[in-house]
Amino acid sequence: MELDVPAWSEPFIGERRAGLNRLRPFRNVQREWAWGGATGAGVRVCVLDSGVERDHPHVGKVDQSVAISLEGDEVIVEDEDTAGDLCGHGTACAGVIRSIAPECELASVRVLGAGFTGSGAVLLEGLRWAVEQGYDVINMSLSTTKQKFASLLHELADTAYFRRTMVVASAHNMPVESYPWRFSSVISVGSHELSDPFAYYYNPTPPVEFFARGVDVEVAWVGGGRLVCTGNSFATPHTAGIAALILSNHRELTPFQLKSVLYLTATNVGEGS
Repeated sequence: MELDVPAWSEPFIGERRAGLNRLRPFRNVQREWAWGGATGAGVRVCVLDSGVERDHPHVGKVDQSVAISLEGDEVIVEDEDTAGDLCGHGTACAGVIRSIAPECELASVRVLGAGFTGSGAVLLEGLRWAVEQGYDVINMSLSTTKQKFASLLHELADTAYFRRTMVVASAHNMPVESYPWRFSSVISVGSHELSDPFAYYYNPTPPVEFFARGVDVEVAWVGGGRLVCTGNSFATPHTAGIAALILSNHRELTPFQLKSVLYLTATNVGEGS
C-alpha cells in the first residue's frame, strides 16, 4: 500500500489525510498470525558479508552473488562473484537464514576478504549498492569502529528504512562503539545461549534491541561442511530469517511495523512470556 504523502512543508489535509483512513491496526498479533505457515517465499534477503559458497548443502541456491571493491575512488562491482566465500562467515550466516526461511530469495554481496579483512569504505559502498537494489532484508553480521564512516552509514541505514528495506545488524561482540548496529533505523541483535532458533528476546534498554540464538550454533562452512560457532554474528541471521518469514506472510509491512511485530512476538513479550 502506498500513500500519496506530501512534502515535509506541505499541509497534510483533504484527500491526502483521507488516505490514512485505509490503515488498520494490528489485532491479536501472535506468532501464528505473524509467520504461521510461512517459508520466506517472495522475500529477497541480502547477506552483506564475505561471500556465500554456492550450492552448499545447507545453503542451497544463491540467486545473486556480487563483490564490491575500490580502486582509488572508483567503486568496482563484480556482477558475478566467482571467488565465493573467502573465510566462511557469509556462508554461515546464509545457512542460518535458509534454515529459518528456506524459500527466501538469497543474495550475496561480498565486502570482506580472506582472513576477515575489509575496510569501512568497502562496507559503506556494499551497503549503498544493496540498498539501491531494494532488498527486503539486509543481514549485516559485521560493523566498523571507524567514526569517520558513522554519518554516511547512518544516512544509508535511514535511506533503507524509508525505502522499506530492513537492515538487521549484529552488535559488536566487545563493548566498543561500532556501526551500523547502534542506529535506531536498523534491527540490532545480540546473542543468547538457548538452543531454540525461534527464541528471541526484546531488550527494553537498547541500543541492542533483540537477543537471538548465538551460542554454540552449528553453521554451514566453506567446503560443504559444518562448524560450531558463537557470536552475535550468528544471532543476527536468526532474526533476519524470522523477519523474512513475517514479510512472507505480510508483504505490506513497513520496517516500523516489522519491528513492532517482532516486539509483540518476542519470547519475553508475546506468547512465550
